[in-house]
Amino acid sequence: MESIVLDANRRDVIGKQVKALRREGKLPAVIYGHGIKPTAITLDAREANRVLSGVGASTLITIDLEGEPYSVLVRDRQQHVLHRQLIHVDFQALSMSEKVRASVALILKDEEAPAVSDYGAMIITGVESLEIECLPLDLIDRIVVDISGLESIGDIILVKDLTVPDGITILDDPETMVVVATAPAAEEEEEAEEVDEFEEGAEPEVIGEEQEEE
Repeated sequence: MESIVLDANRRDVIGKQVKALRREGKLPAVIYGHGIKPTAITLDAREANRVLSGVGASTLITIDLEGEPYSVLVRDRQQHVLHRQLIHVDFQALSMSEKVRASVALILKDEEAPAVSDYGAMIITGVESLEIECLPLDLIDRIVVDISGLESIGDIILVKDLTVPDGITILDDPETMVVVATAPAAEEEEEAEEVDEFEEGAEPEVIGEEQEEE
């Protein structure tokens, strides 16, 4: 994966005065953690929005703070309620020799499970992300869930069934449900039965009789 680098500068402006920085096209942020005291910084707003839009909670980034590089994770981001542009970001600096925890998204493998093609099952997701622990260089941005093993209705994949690269530990309960193959929705079957019953029991309207009665 190509390394992500953002240039930053220290800032003295804090509080309500940061609005002026935003008008100048700068994004206020904070970096804290290993090897650095909490430090107020600024980034180029346009570049930061472009780069960070595709960055998850487990994506390793390098902040070049006036020539001094820091390996960081995005720990918090605030966005404008209307135009959704970033207005503030918190970065945590990491030690490359110490394990770190991060939240990783779960992605279903792009294929159809046999339970779906053979029995019309529905695939229900139990969780959308999991917490992992590993060294910074071992961080991954997703865990791919192979659903080809869901062969029948009722088949289930638990956290303990997932395969992850060496060096990564999943911290969630191993018995947590990830996905399950369920029967088609009962509501859809009931609606279909109601339509069938109506069609079978309905009596045709006789227009001629109504005209004679009139």
